[in-house]
Amino acid sequence: MKRKTGIGAGITIAIILFVIAGVIYFILLGQWHTAAFAAGNSNQVTIYRITENEKGEKQPPEAAGTVTRGKAVTRYLESVTADGVTYHKVKSEQYPDEDDLYMAEVDLSETAEGAVRETEVYVRTPATIYKTADSPAIASFASKGEKLAVTGHDRLLDNGYINMYKVSYTDEDGADAEGYVYGKYMTGTEEAALEPYNENGEYDEASEDGFRFELYGGEATDLDFYPYEKTNIKGNKFCSYARAMYLNAYAAVHPEAYVDLIKKSGCNAVVIDIKDGPLTYESEVAAELSPSSYKAAYFTADEMKAGVQAYKDAGVYLIGRIVTFNDTYYAKDHPENCIEYGGSSGWPSAYSRDVWEYNVRLAQEAVKEFGFNEIQFDYVRFPESAFEMSQSGKADFRNKYGESKAQAVQNFCFYAADQLRESGAYISIDVFGESAYSYVTAYGQYWTAISNIADAISAMPYTDHFSGNAPWEDPYGSVYNWAEKAEEQQERLQDPAVARTWITGYNTPHWAPSVDYNEERMKAQIEALEDCGLDGGFIPWNVLSDLNKYRQYQAIWNE
Repeated sequence: MKRKTGIGAGITIAIILFVIAGVIYFILLGQWHTAAFAAGNSNQVTIYRITENEKGEKQPPEAAGTVTRGKAVTRYLESVTADGVTYHKVKSEQYPDEDDLYMAEVDLSETAEGAVRETEVYVRTPATIYKTADSPAIASFASKGEKLAVTGHDRLLDNGYINMYKVSYTDEDGADAEGYVYGKYMTGTEEAALEPYNENGEYDEASEDGFRFELYGGEATDLDFYPYEKTNIKGNKFCSYARAMYLNAYAAVHPEAYVDLIKKSGCNAVVIDIKDGPLTYESEVAAELSPSSYKAAYFTADEMKAGVQAYKDAGVYLIGRIVTFNDTYYAKDHPENCIEYGGSSGWPSAYSRDVWEYNVRLAQEAVKEFGFNEIQFDYVRFPESAFEMSQSGKADFRNKYGESKAQAVQNFCFYAADQLRESGAYISIDVFGESAYSYVTAYGQYWTAISNIADAISAMPYTDHFSGNAPWEDPYGSVYNWAEKAEEQQERLQDPAVARTWITGYNTPHWAPSVDYNEERMKAQIEALEDCGLDGGFIPWNVLSDLNKYRQYQAIWNE
């Protein structure tokens, strides 16, 4: 075996010593670095600037800005300790031109998962507790101000916020349980959680509204006014001005004549019944959760799909209508989830989470199977006789979580909006015209509490529903007087729903038709809405989807 010469061995040793010296040099200069992640208990983490004076002495740290939680940074070995806190020199993509930035050691994590440091959160907006992070299954409910222990999370969003926290709570049986809540409804302190939102005077306005206890609907000030973020869904452009046509179950699966009318007019949206009492189609969700509904369905799923596709091919925006808390078929299957009054249990309660889940799962199925752009929930309320029921003290509303009626209605809206947006669809809510009159109604509707959440709010100011001397004979004046009040409610909010209004599309009054609602009277209603600033569009209500009537006033759909 040939031995190395003295010169060769010396070169090898020199190289090794050079490498070691280089490592030591970079360590001494603090240039040795590793990857780290900004960590903390809020979405932004403070980054500091530490400079040197003329003598080369490090100055006290000064806040230079923030780094989004979860974002990667380069952490150098070089560190500074000030007032017992160790700061590491870092490099951040958010500050590419800065070389004298530091972050506190406690604000750095070796892993992205470790970037979330919350151990508890407080409920700012009453929140559904979900069984899992990826389904609409409801486990429980958390009230405003409630403290929840954090045991994990599903994912960290690009803005540093948590999508859903995994939390522990005590269930209705007193047992320990875990579930998920949306992070957007949580905050870090009890004080912040309990403070009402009042940036636009929403809470002040609500505190002045009357009929709070007198109608048994609840206090307006117990509702939530934090703006619900309404953004465009990728691949699904929201229809902000809908010239819509209502299509009942028959029209849904017999589209030919309606499509022809749509193409001749400027109609740009259709409202198609998914459930109006009976289901339009044989839903698999109903087969599982309400067999009576499944058996009573008018058509097969294939017939529904073919009909909806014909409307989609016509280029209109698709809105699916679901009658929510008025469902005798579901009530037959689940009397335990219905209001019990006078020996009857035929109205599913807006307090019942099983009813919430059933209707939202129907909506998600319709979006997935038929491609609806939006789901419109109708009958989002308690019965019209709710006042008499409450006043009697003999009704069992199934109020499991101690909510007022208006809170239950609003909390359903939060739940439905969250789930539908996850499914790629917008949400609209139908309300009685009365809900615009600055009080919480006996059946739980309060305009601003709903408009604050929904993408569209669709009131029903039918001219033969107003009091007075034959108001249906003055469609412009009747609708205008109502629309002024509705617009006042809209102006209370920073980001209200689009006001897309149901208008009278039948001869009036409905109990003894004598006034022909022709093109002129239809246009008068639309003009009244727009003159008051309710410019989100209109939907003529005609329960029969009467083609002859639609043809009579088809000019209203022209642009």
